[in-house]
Amino acid sequence: MNTLASVSAAAAPLLAGWSVHTLLLRRRIARIRLDPLTGLPGRAQFTTSARRDLRAPGAVVVLLDLDGFKAVNDTHGHAAGDAVLTAVGDRLQTWAALLGGSAGRLGGDEFAATAVIPDSARRPFELRELDEVLCSPVPFRGAELTVGASIGAFAVAGLPAPALDLALRRADEAMYAAKRTGGGWRIAEGPIPEMTTTNGRRTGRPGTTAPAGGRR
Repeated sequence: MNTLASVSAAAAPLLAGWSVHTLLLRRRIARIRLDPLTGLPGRAQFTTSARRDLRAPGAVVVLLDLDGFKAVNDTHGHAAGDAVLTAVGDRLQTWAALLGGSAGRLGGDEFAATAVIPDSARRPFELRELDEVLCSPVPFRGAELTVGASIGAFAVAGLPAPALDLALRRADEAMYAAKRTGGGWRIAEGPIPEMTTTNGRRTGRPGTTAPAGGRR
């Protein structure tokens, strides 16, 4: 027993050191998966959490991008643009968390979120509130920066099984419809996509080339 006790005592610091190393490694990996500017999950981590969120009854997927963001960057500089993105990330994350969901930054000024809104009659109110919150001025060095938002949403209740890819596609189409009419929010109805795709993405999105005669 004395020998075993001695071995255990000698191994204890090594085990403790390894535990600390493992914990630090996990934290480092978690930080890598977060967007360094907003602190929100990036695309990969958001996808993981969103697929889990979609299992909840009444789950809604939201996709949005900002209107007038380039003008803020061009007029006030990139620091101002960063302030806007950070504020939008905070506001979106708060909204999603209050509704039992999560948020992420997909890249540039494009964000996504999930929310649980079982009552379909309440969805317009919640989206209107989100739009108002996102469009509130952002204080920056004594000035107030203002951007708009185009928000698309899709409720997964009509799907036979939760499918994030389809939900995001329909939310993206609703977002595009909102943008074409000057911003605000739209809810996509039904699971059948209404727009053509190029390389698996809505035709007209960055990184796609519209085919001749295709819808834009």
